[in-house]
Formats: sequence, C-alpha cells, structure tokens
Amino acid sequence: MKINDFNFAGLKAIVRVDFNVPLDENGNVTDDTRIRGALPTLKKVLSDGGALIMMSHMGKPKGKVKPELSLSQIVKNVSEALGVEVKFAKDAGNAEVETTNLKAGEALMLENLRFYAEEEGKPINVEKGTPEYDEAAKEMKIRQVEFAKKLASYADVYVNDAFGTAHRKHASTAVIADYFDAGHKMLGFLMEKEVNAIDNVLKNAQHPFTAIIGGSKVSSKLGVIKNLLDKVDNLIIGGGMGYTFIKAQGGKIGKSLHEDELMPEALNVMSAAKEKGVNLSLSVATLCGKEFSNDTERKVFPINQIPDEWEGMDASEESLENWKKIILDSKTILWNGPVGVFELENFAHGTGEIAKYVAEATQKNGAFSLVGGGDSVAAVNKFGLADKVSYVSTGGGAMLEAIEGKVLPGVAAINKE
Repeated sequence: MKINDFNFAGLKAIVRVDFNVPLDENGNVTDDTRIRGALPTLKKVLSDGGALIMMSHMGKPKGKVKPELSLSQIVKNVSEALGVEVKFAKDAGNAEVETTNLKAGEALMLENLRFYAEEEGKPINVEKGTPEYDEAAKEMKIRQVEFAKKLASYADVYVNDAFGTAHRKHASTAVIADYFDAGHKMLGFLMEKEVNAIDNVLKNAQHPFTAIIGGSKVSSKLGVIKNLLDKVDNLIIGGGMGYTFIKAQGGKIGKSLHEDELMPEALNVMSAAKEKGVNLSLSVATLCGKEFSNDTERKVFPINQIPDEWEGMDASEESLENWKKIILDSKTILWNGPVGVFELENFAHGTGEIAKYVAEATQKNGAFSLVGGGDSVAAVNKFGLADKVSYVSTGGGAMLEAIEGKVLPGVAAINKE
C-alpha cells in the first residue's frame, strides 16, 4: 500500500519515526532535522482525520530506563512542529489506556522503545557464546514477538518512516508488520524517498556513474565497494581507508591509519576494478600532520612516501583536482564518507571541496547525486549545499547495507504479503 493512496480517516495509525535527535545537557533539541523530516507523513495521518501514535528510540539505553534518554524531553518540539499538542505515554509496553482514548486529529508519543530489551530482541546481562546466552536469546525472541504484538494492538494501521533503523530487525521496525495485512501497512513519505533514491542509483543510474567512498576503515565498507564494482564507472577511495590500499602496493604510509589484515582484500578490489574496466582513483598526495590534532604541524607528501613520523590527515590539492574532473564529468554520483579528518577544522578542506564538486555536478551538469553517512551529510550541511544535491540520506548504516545489496528488514516487512 502506498501512503499517498491511503485514507486514515477514523483510523489509528502507529508510525515508527526516527526521533533519535541530539540533545544538549539540559535536554534541549540541538538539531530537529529528523523531526522535520517526518512531518509529511505525520501531517497526512492527522489531516485525513486519523489518530496518530508515534514511536521511536533514542540513544542506546540497552533495555534500561535512562531519564536522560526519555522522549518526554522532545514532546514540546514535536508539538510545535506538528501544530498539535502531543500527549505522552510513559510506558510504551502498557499504553492501552492512552491509545484507546486517542481521538481523530489527536497525537500521542510513546516512551523510548529501547527502554525495553524486547525492542532490539537481544539478551542483556548474559555473556555471548555461552549456553546461557543461547537460551536467553530464544526466550528474548518470544518476548520480542509479544512486545511487537502489543504495539500493533494500539492501532489499525502501521507506517514505517524510520529509514535510519530499516536495517535492524527490531520489534517496531520489522516484527510489528506481521500483525497488519498488506492493505494496512506501508512506508512513510521519508522512507519512500530514501528507497527510491537508492534504487535510482543502483538500478537506474545514468553513466558515467561515480562512487566516492571515504571514511576510516576498509573493513566497514568492503561489501559496499565490492557490490559497486559491477555498477560504477569510477570509484574514488579517500579518507583513512585509502592508506590500506597504498600500503598493500608497497607504499610508505608513515603513521597513517590502515588495516594490515585487509591488504589482500584491497589488492583484490584493485584487480577486480581493472578487470571490470572501473577507474579506481586513490589519492596521489596527502596533507599530513605530525600529531593527530588540529594545530599540529602540516605538510604535503606523495601518498606512497609518507615519512615514519607523519600521518595522512586530508586529501591534497593535487588529489582534489583529479577527483574534481571525475566528479564533474559524472551523471550519477554516490558519496559516503569523508576524505580527511573532517572533525578537525584544519583537515576538513578536502571533504568540503568534494561537497562543492558534487553540488556543482548536480546543479550545472544535471547529475543525480545521493549523499549519505554522518560526515558527508555534515559537510553538505556545513557548506549550505544540502539543497544543491539530489538527495541527502538520513540513514548511514541502512543506506550502506542497501548499497551492499542487502535486503533491509524494515522494507521487506512492509512488502511481505
């Protein structure tokens, strides 16, 4: 069922949102992007004349009640954004009274789902790899199903609009969908846009197609890189993961971040890229620091000739020029991960330049660009370019798994008859 075709009039809808928003020490929301992102779905329920029940997680309380992670702190922000006073249920697992009394046009938020171990469905306080853990895991799966069933009992319709958790098989993101028929479960507007944007890149890409993969570790993105080799024309590998590729070829990388055990895989990727005709582009020179700090001494070295006491921290101008040409010549661009230590101002330049190139390719050359992952998203936001790229994904982990070719449990649960 498509949300746009559904009428919520007279029905109660339970919507899984991602309100895992950052709070300051006083419990004030410091960035309401995720709240604003869910508004089209939430307002559709209310404007149709439905009753709205919102559920979300916040942080990682691991099955324990932690007041500093209570969703009660954001009720006022959600009320203001929605234009409706949002009621609050202190116990998500026992909210029958609040949900039963909810009338058309009213909104209710449940307490943090992860205050309940059943949400994630993992045993707590039991050591992994022991017979006790295996027994506890079986018991927890039963409890997870019961918890999902309870959540489902509150409403007539289920909507999943939390792409950031779509790769998790949690009670509220996947298991709950089993208790609704195909005509009463659907993706929200935000989820639909996310899924469509990824499909657009993976299934309908115009060529040349360029993927820019950065970040610190090859291990975290190896599956993504391998899957992309069958799809892209250009693969730019930057950031900390690039040094593993350089060392694997016999280069000197000084103190730069790398993973020795991944060097054979790095060589396999390079060999596969050559075989498939993919242009794999690594940094040719790097801006190095003597220490891992913002104010350390800085110097540029060839990427394969970094002295022992220096550490690669950012892409050099020469590398950026090479990448600029590739990006501006592209018709489809996927970007995940920074090309330098973006959190340090003096080593954020490279990532900022990549953001500008991607925006320019989109605006001037008509490329379709998908940006995802914390630092990539932070970069386009920092430079005011979020509205200059085609799509900014809200779910880094979920986006990576989708690009890796994995089926997302949160999407599969909706599509299941």
